[in-house]
Amino acid sequence: MEASRVVLSHLTALHLRKQSILPLSLSGVFLLRPPKTLLYHTKYSPFSTDTKSPSNGGKNGSPGGASSESHSIETPSQDETKAHSYSLSNPGPAISPSSVGRPDSPPADWDENPDLNISAFSQLPSNNFGINQHMLINDEFKEALRQILWQFRAPIRYAFAYGSGVFPQTATPSGKSSSSLHPKPSAAISTVQGGEGKMIDFIFGVSYTQHWHSLNLQQHRNHYSAVGSLGSYVVSRVQDKWGAGVYYNPYITVNGTLIKYGVVNLDTLCRDLSEWDTLYIAGRLQKPVKILRDDPRVRLANQVNLISAVRTALLLLPPTFTELDLYSTIAGISYLGDPRMSLPTENPNKVANIVQNQLPNFRRLYAPLIDNLPNVSFKDPRCSQAEWAEDPSTNASIAQDMDPVKRGNMVRRLPKSFREKLYFQYQSKFQIPRLEFNKMLEASKDEDPTRFRRRQGGSFDQKVAGDDQGSLSKEVSVAIKKTIAWPSKSQTVKGLVTGGFGRTIKYLRAKWQKWKDENGKEKEKKRKKLRDGEKEK
Repeated sequence: MEASRVVLSHLTALHLRKQSILPLSLSGVFLLRPPKTLLYHTKYSPFSTDTKSPSNGGKNGSPGGASSESHSIETPSQDETKAHSYSLSNPGPAISPSSVGRPDSPPADWDENPDLNISAFSQLPSNNFGINQHMLINDEFKEALRQILWQFRAPIRYAFAYGSGVFPQTATPSGKSSSSLHPKPSAAISTVQGGEGKMIDFIFGVSYTQHWHSLNLQQHRNHYSAVGSLGSYVVSRVQDKWGAGVYYNPYITVNGTLIKYGVVNLDTLCRDLSEWDTLYIAGRLQKPVKILRDDPRVRLANQVNLISAVRTALLLLPPTFTELDLYSTIAGISYLGDPRMSLPTENPNKVANIVQNQLPNFRRLYAPLIDNLPNVSFKDPRCSQAEWAEDPSTNASIAQDMDPVKRGNMVRRLPKSFREKLYFQYQSKFQIPRLEFNKMLEASKDEDPTRFRRRQGGSFDQKVAGDDQGSLSKEVSVAIKKTIAWPSKSQTVKGLVTGGFGRTIKYLRAKWQKWKDENGKEKEKKRKKLRDGEKEK
Protein backbone atom coordinates (compact mmCIF):
# COMPACT_ATOMS: atom_id res chain seq x y z
CA MET A 1 0.00 0.00 0.00
CA GLU A 2 2.82 2.40 0.94
CA ALA A 3 4.60 1.79 -2.38
CA SER A 4 1.47 2.61 -4.37
CA ARG A 5 0.84 5.79 -2.37
CA VAL A 6 4.41 6.93 -3.02
CA VAL A 7 3.96 6.41 -6.76
CA LEU A 8 0.67 8.25 -6.77
CA SER A 9 1.65 11.24 -4.67
CA HIS A 10 5.00 11.70 -6.38
CA LEU A 11 3.56 11.67 -9.89
CA THR A 12 0.77 14.00 -8.84
CA ALA A 13 3.19 16.52 -7.34
CA LEU A 14 5.43 16.25 -10.40
CA HIS A 15 2.53 16.87 -12.72
CA LEU A 16 0.87 19.71 -10.81
CA ARG A 17 4.08 21.72 -11.02
CA LYS A 18 3.59 21.71 -14.79
CA GLN A 19 -0.17 22.37 -14.92
CA SER A 20 -2.35 25.32 -13.99
CA ILE A 21 -4.59 24.74 -10.97
CA LEU A 22 -7.98 26.36 -10.69
CA PRO A 23 -9.77 25.95 -7.34
CA LEU A 24 -13.49 25.40 -7.62
CA SER A 25 -16.13 25.05 -4.98
CA LEU A 26 -18.69 22.31 -5.34
CA SER A 27 -20.72 21.04 -2.39
CA GLY A 28 -17.94 22.01 -0.02
CA VAL A 29 -15.36 19.93 -1.89
CA PHE A 30 -12.11 21.49 -3.09
CA LEU A 31 -11.58 20.50 -6.69
CA LEU A 32 -8.71 20.92 -9.08
CA ARG A 33 -9.05 21.94 -12.66
CA PRO A 34 -8.60 18.75 -14.68
CA PRO A 35 -5.03 18.75 -16.06
CA LYS A 36 -4.11 17.90 -19.62
CA THR A 37 -2.73 14.51 -18.72
CA LEU A 38 -4.05 11.84 -16.40
CA LEU A 39 -2.40 10.82 -13.18
CA TYR A 40 -2.90 8.09 -10.65
CA HIS A 41 -5.76 8.61 -8.29
CA THR A 42 -4.78 10.25 -5.01
CA LYS A 43 -6.92 11.76 -2.31
CA TYR A 44 -5.54 15.15 -3.37
CA SER A 45 -6.63 14.90 -7.00
CA PRO A 46 -10.29 14.02 -7.50
CA PHE A 47 -10.07 14.70 -11.22
CA SER A 48 -9.48 11.87 -13.62
CA THR A 49 -9.50 13.23 -17.14
CA ASP A 50 -8.56 16.19 -19.27
CA THR A 51 -11.91 17.21 -20.61
CA LYS A 52 -14.00 20.20 -21.53
CA SER A 53 -17.74 20.19 -21.20
CA PRO A 54 -19.65 20.38 -24.47
CA SER A 55 -20.73 23.88 -25.32
CA ASN A 56 -24.39 22.95 -25.49
CA GLY A 57 -26.64 20.72 -23.51
CA GLY A 58 -27.28 18.07 -26.12
CA LYS A 59 -28.11 14.55 -25.13
CA ASN A 60 -25.00 12.63 -24.04
CA GLY A 61 -23.03 15.81 -24.50
CA SER A 62 -23.44 15.92 -28.26
CA PRO A 63 -24.94 18.82 -30.20
CA GLY A 64 -28.72 18.68 -30.49
CA GLY A 65 -28.84 15.23 -28.93
CA ALA A 66 -26.99 13.63 -31.86
CA SER A 67 -25.35 10.33 -31.18
CA SER A 68 -21.60 10.37 -30.91
CA GLU A 69 -18.96 8.24 -32.52
CA SER A 70 -16.12 9.36 -30.33
CA HIS A 71 -15.19 9.60 -26.69
CA SER A 72 -12.02 11.51 -26.00
CA ILE A 73 -9.77 11.84 -23.02
CA GLU A 74 -8.30 15.02 -24.46
CA THR A 75 -10.91 16.99 -26.27
CA PRO A 76 -9.95 19.17 -29.22
CA SER A 77 -10.08 22.91 -29.43
CA GLN A 78 -13.22 24.60 -30.77
CA ASP A 79 -11.54 25.15 -34.12
CA GLU A 80 -10.78 21.44 -34.40
CA THR A 81 -14.32 20.51 -33.42
CA LYS A 82 -15.78 22.77 -36.10
CA ALA A 83 -13.70 20.99 -38.72
CA HIS A 84 -15.53 17.73 -38.03
CA SER A 85 -19.11 16.75 -38.62
CA TYR A 86 -19.21 14.56 -35.54
CA SER A 87 -18.70 15.56 -31.92
CA LEU A 88 -16.97 14.20 -28.87
CA SER A 89 -19.82 13.28 -26.61
CA ASN A 90 -19.31 12.17 -23.03
CA PRO A 91 -15.54 12.77 -23.29
CA GLY A 92 -14.76 11.45 -19.87
CA PRO A 93 -15.46 11.75 -16.19
CA ALA A 94 -14.89 15.46 -15.79
CA ILE A 95 -15.60 17.01 -12.42
CA SER A 96 -19.36 17.32 -12.12
CA PRO A 97 -22.02 17.05 -9.43
CA SER A 98 -22.72 13.47 -10.48
CA SER A 99 -19.14 12.44 -9.66
CA VAL A 100 -19.25 13.83 -6.14
CA GLY A 101 -20.01 11.06 -3.69
CA ARG A 102 -18.73 8.29 -5.96
CA PRO A 103 -15.80 6.34 -4.50
CA ASP A 104 -12.30 7.45 -5.47
CA SER A 105 -11.06 3.85 -5.28
CA PRO A 106 -12.78 0.84 -6.85
CA PRO A 107 -14.18 -1.93 -4.64
CA ALA A 108 -11.88 -4.90 -4.10
CA ASP A 109 -14.17 -7.19 -6.14
CA TRP A 110 -14.66 -4.84 -9.12
CA ASP A 111 -13.43 -7.49 -11.55
CA GLU A 112 -15.74 -10.23 -10.28
CA ASN A 113 -18.49 -9.41 -12.74
CA PRO A 114 -17.61 -6.24 -14.72
CA ASP A 115 -20.35 -4.77 -16.90
CA LEU A 116 -18.71 -4.36 -20.31
CA ASN A 117 -21.85 -2.80 -21.77
CA ILE A 118 -21.36 0.54 -20.05
CA SER A 119 -21.58 3.69 -22.16
CA ALA A 120 -20.40 6.46 -19.81
CA PHE A 121 -17.36 7.08 -17.64
CA SER A 122 -19.69 7.72 -14.72
CA GLN A 123 -20.59 4.02 -14.84
CA LEU A 124 -17.03 2.92 -14.05
CA PRO A 125 -16.44 1.43 -10.58
CA SER A 126 -14.87 4.64 -9.23
CA ASN A 127 -14.12 8.24 -10.14
CA ASN A 128 -10.53 7.60 -11.14
CA PHE A 129 -10.83 4.04 -12.31
CA GLY A 130 -8.19 2.98 -14.83
CA ILE A 131 -6.22 6.22 -14.94
CA ASN A 132 -3.05 4.18 -14.39
CA GLN A 133 -3.41 3.38 -18.12
CA HIS A 134 -2.56 6.96 -19.10
CA MET A 135 1.15 7.64 -19.51
CA LEU A 136 2.77 11.05 -19.12
CA ILE A 137 4.60 12.22 -22.23
CA ASN A 138 5.93 15.52 -23.52
CA ASP A 139 3.00 17.93 -24.04
CA GLU A 140 4.12 19.10 -27.48
CA PHE A 141 4.66 15.52 -28.61
CA LYS A 142 1.22 14.55 -27.32
CA GLU A 143 -0.33 17.43 -29.24
CA ALA A 144 1.49 16.39 -32.43
CA LEU A 145 0.05 12.87 -32.07
CA ARG A 146 -3.45 14.23 -31.49
CA GLN A 147 -3.20 16.43 -34.56
CA ILE A 148 -2.52 13.32 -36.63
CA LEU A 149 -5.84 11.86 -35.45
CA TRP A 150 -7.69 14.96 -36.55
CA GLN A 151 -6.65 14.38 -40.15
CA PHE A 152 -9.17 11.51 -40.27
CA ARG A 153 -12.79 12.48 -40.87
CA ALA A 154 -13.97 8.93 -40.19
CA PRO A 155 -14.94 8.77 -36.48
CA ILE A 156 -12.32 7.30 -34.18
CA ARG A 157 -13.79 6.40 -30.82
CA TYR A 158 -10.68 5.03 -29.10
CA ALA A 159 -7.06 5.54 -30.10
CA PHE A 160 -3.58 4.95 -28.77
CA ALA A 161 -0.03 5.34 -30.06
CA TYR A 162 2.55 2.72 -29.15
CA GLY A 163 5.92 1.22 -29.98
CA SER A 164 9.47 2.52 -30.16
CA GLY A 165 8.35 5.60 -32.08
CA VAL A 166 6.55 6.80 -28.93
CA PHE A 167 8.44 5.12 -26.08
CA PRO A 168 12.18 4.54 -26.66
CA GLN A 169 13.44 0.98 -26.38
CA THR A 170 17.11 1.88 -26.25
CA ALA A 171 19.00 4.16 -23.88
CA THR A 172 20.86 5.99 -26.64
CA PRO A 173 19.64 7.03 -30.10
CA SER A 174 21.19 5.49 -33.18
CA GLY A 175 22.10 8.89 -34.56
CA LYS A 176 20.15 8.47 -37.78
CA SER A 177 18.35 11.59 -38.92
CA SER A 178 14.57 11.64 -38.56
CA SER A 179 14.35 13.41 -41.91
CA SER A 180 15.45 10.17 -43.59
CA LEU A 181 12.14 8.58 -42.57
CA HIS A 182 9.64 11.36 -41.85
CA PRO A 183 9.17 13.71 -44.83
CA LYS A 184 8.48 16.77 -42.67
CA PRO A 185 8.04 15.92 -38.98
CA SER A 186 7.06 18.44 -36.36
CA ALA A 187 9.79 19.75 -34.09
CA ALA A 188 8.25 17.87 -31.15
CA ILE A 189 8.40 14.51 -32.93
CA SER A 190 12.00 15.08 -34.05
CA THR A 191 13.02 16.07 -30.52
CA VAL A 192 11.34 13.16 -28.75
CA GLN A 193 12.67 10.62 -31.22
CA GLY A 194 16.17 12.01 -30.75
CA GLY A 195 16.78 12.35 -34.47
CA GLU A 196 16.29 8.62 -35.05
CA GLY A 197 13.16 8.88 -37.17
CA LYS A 198 10.93 5.94 -36.23
CA MET A 199 7.54 5.18 -37.71
CA ILE A 200 4.76 5.87 -35.20
CA ASP A 201 2.20 3.11 -34.69
CA PHE A 202 -1.46 3.76 -33.91
CA ILE A 203 -4.52 1.64 -33.16
CA PHE A 204 -7.96 3.12 -33.93
CA GLY A 205 -11.02 1.65 -32.23
CA VAL A 206 -14.20 2.19 -34.28
CA SER A 207 -17.88 1.41 -33.76
CA TYR A 208 -18.87 0.32 -37.27
CA THR A 209 -16.15 -1.24 -39.38
CA GLN A 210 -17.66 -0.94 -42.85
CA HIS A 211 -18.95 2.58 -42.26
CA TRP A 212 -15.54 3.70 -41.03
CA HIS A 213 -13.68 2.28 -44.02
CA SER A 214 -16.27 3.72 -46.40
CA LEU A 215 -15.57 7.22 -45.09
CA ASN A 216 -11.83 6.67 -44.92
CA LEU A 217 -11.67 5.30 -48.47
CA GLN A 218 -13.35 8.45 -49.72
CA GLN A 219 -10.84 10.66 -47.93
CA HIS A 220 -7.67 8.53 -48.02
CA ARG A 221 -7.88 6.03 -50.87
CA ASN A 222 -4.07 6.20 -51.18
CA HIS A 223 -3.73 4.67 -47.70
CA TYR A 224 -5.04 1.33 -48.97
CA SER A 225 -3.55 -1.37 -51.13
CA ALA A 226 -5.42 -2.90 -54.05
CA VAL A 227 -7.89 -4.35 -51.52
CA GLY A 228 -9.32 -0.85 -51.18
CA SER A 229 -10.49 -0.92 -54.81
CA LEU A 230 -12.90 -3.72 -53.88
CA GLY A 231 -14.84 -1.38 -51.60
CA SER A 232 -15.55 -0.95 -47.91
CA TYR A 233 -17.53 -4.19 -47.64
CA VAL A 234 -14.57 -6.34 -48.69
CA VAL A 235 -12.16 -4.29 -46.58
CA SER A 236 -14.37 -4.72 -43.50
CA ARG A 237 -14.72 -8.46 -44.13
CA VAL A 238 -10.95 -8.82 -44.44
CA GLN A 239 -10.57 -6.92 -41.19
CA ASP A 240 -13.18 -8.68 -39.08
CA LYS A 241 -13.02 -12.23 -40.45
CA TRP A 242 -9.30 -12.75 -40.96
CA GLY A 243 -6.59 -12.92 -38.33
CA ALA A 244 -6.95 -10.94 -35.10
CA GLY A 245 -9.56 -8.50 -36.43
CA VAL A 246 -7.16 -5.64 -37.20
CA TYR A 247 -6.68 -3.92 -40.57
CA TYR A 248 -3.29 -2.21 -40.92
CA ASN A 249 -2.30 0.54 -43.32
CA PRO A 250 1.49 0.92 -43.05
CA TYR A 251 3.87 3.60 -44.36
CA ILE A 252 1.32 6.40 -44.46
CA THR A 253 2.42 10.03 -44.27
CA VAL A 254 0.19 12.29 -42.18
CA ASN A 255 1.24 15.81 -41.16
CA GLY A 256 4.71 15.11 -42.51
CA THR A 257 5.07 12.08 -40.22
CA LEU A 258 5.33 8.45 -41.29
CA ILE A 259 2.80 6.31 -39.43
CA LYS A 260 1.21 2.88 -39.43
CA TYR A 261 -2.35 2.60 -38.21
CA GLY A 262 -4.48 -0.41 -37.42
CA VAL A 263 -8.28 -0.33 -37.33
CA VAL A 264 -10.20 -2.60 -34.94
CA ASN A 265 -13.87 -2.83 -34.07
CA LEU A 266 -14.60 -1.89 -30.45
CA ASP A 267 -16.44 -5.17 -29.85
CA THR A 268 -13.42 -7.13 -31.06
CA LEU A 269 -11.13 -5.00 -28.95
CA CYS A 270 -13.14 -5.38 -25.74
CA ARG A 271 -13.56 -9.11 -26.24
CA ASP A 272 -9.81 -9.61 -26.63
CA LEU A 273 -9.07 -7.44 -23.60
CA SER A 274 -11.53 -9.25 -21.34
CA GLU A 275 -11.33 -12.82 -22.65
CA TRP A 276 -7.91 -13.05 -24.34
CA ASP A 277 -9.24 -14.82 -27.40
CA THR A 278 -6.22 -13.70 -29.49
CA LEU A 279 -4.07 -11.55 -27.14
CA TYR A 280 -3.20 -9.47 -30.22
CA ILE A 281 -4.36 -6.03 -29.06
CA ALA A 282 -4.52 -7.08 -25.41
CA GLY A 283 -0.80 -7.85 -25.53
CA ARG A 284 0.02 -4.41 -26.88
CA LEU A 285 -2.00 -2.75 -24.13
CA GLN A 286 -0.15 -4.77 -21.48
CA LYS A 287 2.80 -2.48 -22.20
CA PRO A 288 2.87 1.32 -21.83
CA VAL A 289 0.98 3.09 -24.61
CA LYS A 290 -0.20 6.67 -25.03
CA ILE A 291 -3.99 6.74 -25.07
CA LEU A 292 -5.14 9.68 -27.17
CA ARG A 293 -8.90 9.06 -27.13
CA ASP A 294 -10.57 7.07 -24.43
CA ASP A 295 -13.77 5.08 -24.14
CA PRO A 296 -15.33 3.87 -20.86
CA ARG A 297 -16.00 0.35 -22.07
CA VAL A 298 -12.45 -0.06 -23.35
CA ARG A 299 -10.98 1.41 -20.18
CA LEU A 300 -12.88 -1.12 -18.07
CA ALA A 301 -11.97 -4.03 -20.36
CA ASN A 302 -8.32 -2.97 -20.40
CA GLN A 303 -8.18 -2.86 -16.61
CA VAL A 304 -9.42 -6.46 -16.68
CA ASN A 305 -6.65 -7.18 -19.19
CA LEU A 306 -3.96 -5.61 -16.99
CA ILE A 307 -4.94 -7.39 -13.78
CA SER A 308 -5.17 -10.65 -15.77
CA ALA A 309 -1.61 -10.06 -17.00
CA VAL A 310 -0.43 -9.67 -13.39
CA ARG A 311 -2.18 -12.89 -12.33
CA THR A 312 -0.75 -14.82 -15.27
CA ALA A 313 2.75 -13.54 -14.52
CA LEU A 314 2.39 -14.51 -10.85
CA LEU A 315 1.61 -18.08 -11.91
CA LEU A 316 4.86 -18.08 -13.87
CA LEU A 317 7.02 -16.57 -11.10
CA PRO A 318 8.50 -17.98 -7.85
CA PRO A 319 7.55 -16.79 -4.34
CA THR A 320 9.99 -13.85 -4.43
CA PHE A 321 11.09 -11.88 -7.48
CA THR A 322 11.87 -8.34 -8.61
CA GLU A 323 10.01 -5.63 -10.49
CA LEU A 324 12.06 -6.36 -13.60
CA ASP A 325 11.13 -10.05 -13.34
CA LEU A 326 7.43 -9.19 -13.11
CA TYR A 327 7.34 -6.58 -15.86
CA SER A 328 9.53 -8.66 -18.18
CA THR A 329 7.21 -11.63 -17.70
CA ILE A 330 4.17 -9.48 -18.48
CA ALA A 331 5.81 -7.82 -21.49
CA GLY A 332 6.88 -11.23 -22.78
CA ILE A 333 3.37 -12.71 -22.73
CA SER A 334 2.39 -11.24 -26.10
CA TYR A 335 5.60 -12.44 -27.76
CA LEU A 336 5.18 -16.11 -26.81
CA GLY A 337 4.01 -17.89 -29.94
CA ASP A 338 4.50 -14.81 -32.13
CA PRO A 339 6.10 -16.11 -35.34
CA ARG A 340 7.93 -12.82 -35.84
CA MET A 341 10.12 -13.52 -32.81
CA SER A 342 11.58 -16.57 -34.56
CA LEU A 343 12.69 -14.44 -37.51
CA PRO A 344 15.91 -12.42 -37.65
CA THR A 345 13.81 -9.27 -38.16
CA GLU A 346 13.07 -9.05 -34.41
CA ASN A 347 15.60 -8.31 -31.70
CA PRO A 348 15.82 -11.25 -29.27
CA ASN A 349 16.45 -8.71 -26.47
CA LYS A 350 13.31 -6.75 -27.32
CA VAL A 351 11.45 -7.51 -24.09
CA ALA A 352 14.43 -6.59 -21.90
CA ASN A 353 14.93 -3.36 -23.84
CA ILE A 354 11.27 -2.38 -23.50
CA VAL A 355 11.17 -2.94 -19.74
CA GLN A 356 14.57 -1.52 -18.82
CA ASN A 357 13.95 1.70 -20.73
CA GLN A 358 10.36 2.14 -19.53
CA LEU A 359 10.54 0.99 -15.92
CA PRO A 360 8.76 4.07 -14.44
CA ASN A 361 5.92 3.63 -16.97
CA PHE A 362 5.51 -0.05 -16.10
CA ARG A 363 5.51 0.96 -12.45
CA ARG A 364 2.76 3.49 -13.14
CA LEU A 365 0.75 0.89 -15.03
CA TYR A 366 0.99 -1.98 -12.55
CA ALA A 367 1.90 -0.71 -9.05
CA PRO A 368 -1.74 0.19 -8.17
CA LEU A 369 -2.90 -3.26 -9.30
CA ILE A 370 -0.22 -5.02 -7.28
CA ASP A 371 -1.25 -2.91 -4.30
CA ASN A 372 -4.88 -4.04 -4.62
CA LEU A 373 -4.24 -7.77 -4.97
CA PRO A 374 -4.38 -9.66 -1.64
CA ASN A 375 -1.64 -12.17 -2.44
CA VAL A 376 1.26 -10.00 -3.65
CA SER A 377 3.08 -6.96 -2.27
CA PHE A 378 6.25 -4.92 -2.54
CA LYS A 379 8.85 -5.99 0.02
CA ASP A 380 11.49 -3.32 -0.44
CA PRO A 381 12.14 -0.38 1.93
CA ARG A 382 13.14 1.77 -1.05
CA CYS A 383 9.48 1.83 -2.12
CA SER A 384 8.70 4.19 0.75
CA GLN A 385 11.07 6.81 -0.68
CA ALA A 386 9.54 9.61 -2.74
CA GLU A 387 12.05 9.33 -5.58
CA TRP A 388 11.36 5.62 -6.11
CA ALA A 389 8.44 6.23 -8.48
CA GLU A 390 10.62 7.84 -11.15
CA ASP A 391 13.90 6.06 -10.37
CA PRO A 392 14.76 3.60 -13.18
CA SER A 393 17.77 2.31 -11.24
CA THR A 394 15.64 0.84 -8.44
CA ASN A 395 14.57 -2.76 -8.93
CA ALA A 396 12.26 -3.38 -5.99
CA SER A 397 11.68 -6.85 -4.57
CA ILE A 398 8.18 -8.37 -4.55
CA ALA A 399 6.74 -11.39 -2.73
CA GLN A 400 3.62 -13.42 -3.41
CA ASP A 401 1.60 -15.74 -1.21
CA MET A 402 1.80 -19.30 -2.54
CA ASP A 403 -1.29 -20.43 -0.63
CA PRO A 404 -3.10 -22.88 -2.96
CA VAL A 405 -6.54 -21.36 -2.23
CA LYS A 406 -5.42 -17.86 -3.23
CA ARG A 407 -3.55 -19.15 -6.27
CA GLY A 408 -6.57 -21.27 -7.20
CA ASN A 409 -8.65 -18.09 -7.16
CA MET A 410 -6.13 -16.54 -9.57
CA VAL A 411 -6.55 -19.45 -11.96
CA ARG A 412 -10.33 -19.16 -11.73
CA ARG A 413 -10.18 -15.42 -12.53
CA LEU A 414 -8.04 -15.73 -15.65
CA PRO A 415 -9.72 -14.51 -18.87
CA LYS A 416 -12.34 -16.94 -20.12
CA SER A 417 -10.85 -18.08 -23.45
CA PHE A 418 -7.36 -18.36 -22.02
CA ARG A 419 -8.53 -20.16 -18.89
CA GLU A 420 -10.34 -22.78 -20.97
CA LYS A 421 -7.13 -23.50 -22.91
CA LEU A 422 -5.26 -23.94 -19.63
CA TYR A 423 -8.00 -26.24 -18.35
CA PHE A 424 -7.68 -28.41 -21.45
CA GLN A 425 -3.91 -28.58 -20.91
CA TYR A 426 -4.46 -29.97 -17.43
CA GLN A 427 -7.31 -32.25 -18.47
CA SER A 428 -4.79 -34.01 -20.64
CA LYS A 429 -2.08 -33.96 -17.98
CA PHE A 430 -4.34 -35.24 -15.17
CA GLN A 431 -6.17 -37.61 -17.56
CA ILE A 432 -9.62 -36.44 -16.48
CA PRO A 433 -12.45 -38.25 -18.32
CA ARG A 434 -14.16 -36.02 -20.86
CA LEU A 435 -17.64 -36.28 -19.32
CA GLU A 436 -16.35 -35.30 -15.89
CA PHE A 437 -14.31 -32.49 -17.42
CA ASN A 438 -17.33 -31.11 -19.31
CA LYS A 439 -19.35 -31.01 -16.08
CA MET A 440 -16.51 -29.12 -14.43
CA LEU A 441 -16.42 -26.58 -17.29
CA GLU A 442 -20.16 -26.08 -17.06
CA ALA A 443 -19.91 -25.43 -13.33
CA SER A 444 -17.15 -22.88 -13.87
CA LYS A 445 -19.05 -20.77 -16.42
CA ASP A 446 -19.15 -17.07 -15.62
CA GLU A 447 -22.37 -16.34 -17.47
CA ASP A 448 -25.48 -16.66 -15.36
CA PRO A 449 -28.32 -14.19 -16.02
CA THR A 450 -30.23 -15.24 -12.90
CA ARG A 451 -27.64 -14.62 -10.18
CA PHE A 452 -24.25 -13.14 -9.37
CA ARG A 453 -21.48 -15.70 -9.21
CA ARG A 454 -18.29 -15.03 -7.27
CA ARG A 455 -15.37 -16.46 -9.15
CA GLN A 456 -13.83 -18.61 -6.44
CA GLY A 457 -11.37 -21.29 -7.38
CA GLY A 458 -12.57 -24.86 -6.97
CA SER A 459 -10.60 -28.03 -6.28
CA PHE A 460 -9.49 -28.29 -9.92
CA ASP A 461 -8.23 -24.69 -9.95
CA GLN A 462 -6.32 -25.31 -6.74
CA LYS A 463 -4.86 -28.51 -8.18
CA VAL A 464 -3.67 -26.56 -11.23
CA ALA A 465 -2.20 -23.81 -9.07
CA GLY A 466 -0.56 -26.38 -6.80
CA ASP A 467 1.34 -28.04 -9.61
CA ASP A 468 5.12 -27.78 -9.25
CA GLN A 469 6.44 -24.44 -10.50
CA GLY A 470 8.33 -25.80 -13.50
CA SER A 471 5.36 -27.77 -14.78
CA LEU A 472 2.89 -24.95 -14.15
CA SER A 473 5.08 -22.46 -16.01
CA LYS A 474 5.31 -24.86 -18.93
CA GLU A 475 1.54 -25.43 -19.14
CA VAL A 476 0.71 -21.72 -18.82
CA SER A 477 3.28 -20.91 -21.53
CA VAL A 478 1.77 -23.53 -23.83
CA ALA A 479 -1.71 -22.04 -23.29
CA ILE A 480 -0.34 -18.57 -24.13
CA LYS A 481 1.30 -19.87 -27.30
CA LYS A 482 -1.91 -21.60 -28.37
CA THR A 483 -3.79 -18.35 -27.86
CA ILE A 484 -1.35 -16.24 -29.84
CA ALA A 485 0.13 -18.48 -32.54
CA TRP A 486 -2.68 -18.81 -35.10
CA PRO A 487 -4.09 -15.25 -34.89
CA SER A 488 -0.59 -13.81 -35.08
CA LYS A 489 0.42 -15.97 -38.05
CA SER A 490 -2.78 -15.24 -39.96
CA GLN A 491 -2.51 -11.53 -39.12
CA THR A 492 1.04 -11.54 -40.49
CA VAL A 493 -0.12 -13.11 -43.75
CA LYS A 494 -3.03 -10.71 -43.85
CA GLY A 495 -0.58 -7.81 -43.56
CA LEU A 496 1.00 -8.87 -46.85
CA VAL A 497 -2.39 -8.37 -48.51
CA THR A 498 -3.62 -5.25 -46.75
CA GLY A 499 -0.27 -3.50 -46.80
CA GLY A 500 0.49 -4.23 -50.43
CA PHE A 501 3.59 -5.89 -51.84
CA GLY A 502 5.73 -2.76 -52.07
CA ARG A 503 4.98 -1.52 -48.56
CA THR A 504 5.49 -5.01 -47.13
CA ILE A 505 8.94 -5.32 -48.68
CA LYS A 506 9.79 -1.86 -47.38
CA TYR A 507 8.60 -2.82 -43.91
CA LEU A 508 10.62 -6.06 -43.86
CA ARG A 509 13.74 -4.23 -45.04
CA ALA A 510 13.34 -1.69 -42.26
CA LYS A 511 12.90 -4.47 -39.70
CA TRP A 512 15.96 -6.27 -41.05
CA GLN A 513 18.07 -3.12 -40.86
CA LYS A 514 16.85 -2.42 -37.34
CA TRP A 515 17.78 -5.94 -36.30
CA LYS A 516 21.25 -5.58 -37.84
CA ASP A 517 21.83 -2.27 -36.06
CA GLU A 518 20.69 -3.60 -32.68
CA ASN A 519 22.59 -6.85 -33.12
CA GLY A 520 25.71 -4.85 -33.95
CA LYS A 521 25.27 -2.82 -30.77
CA GLU A 522 24.94 -5.98 -28.70
CA LYS A 523 28.11 -7.45 -30.20
CA GLU A 524 29.98 -4.22 -29.53
CA LYS A 525 28.84 -4.27 -25.90
CA LYS A 526 30.13 -7.83 -25.50
CA ARG A 527 33.48 -6.93 -27.11
CA LYS A 528 33.80 -3.90 -24.83
CA LYS A 529 33.02 -6.03 -21.79
CA LEU A 530 35.70 -8.52 -22.79
CA ARG A 531 38.24 -5.73 -23.34
CA ASP A 532 37.42 -4.21 -19.95
CA GLY A 533 37.80 -7.62 -18.31
CA GLU A 534 41.19 -8.14 -19.90
CA LYS A 535 42.33 -4.70 -18.71
CA GLU A 536 41.36 -5.55 -15.12
CA LYS A 537 43.51 -8.68 -15.30
